[in-house]
Amino acid sequence: MSIYVGNLSYEVEQDDLKQVFSEYGTVKSVQLPVDRETGRVRGFAFVEMGSEAEEAAAIEALDTAEWMGRSLKVNKARPKSEGGSFGGGGRRGGNNGGGYSRRY
Repeated sequence: MSIYVGNLSYEVEQDDLKQVFSEYGTVKSVQLPVDRETGRVRGFAFVEMGSEAEEAAAIEALDTAEWMGRSLKVNKARPKSEGGSFGGGGRRGGNNGGGYSRRY
């Protein structure tokens, strides 16, 4: 039971999210990804609630709600796809030039 929360303020902290979502039930965990290079919050999070009913109540109440100057996007998190987060592309092999590699 995980909820995706998007369009977050870059000032948000885990405790802020836990406080808001706890109004709708038990918050089991909050994941707030941080950019590896900048160390800054990436603008989205995942919140795990105690039950599906609590999850549904939070989604219903908070989707499109204004919070910290932003309009939130809140919905059920989709399972992570196989082979990467965006389902394609990525660097493969040793071709660091960004072009195509040809095999003859």
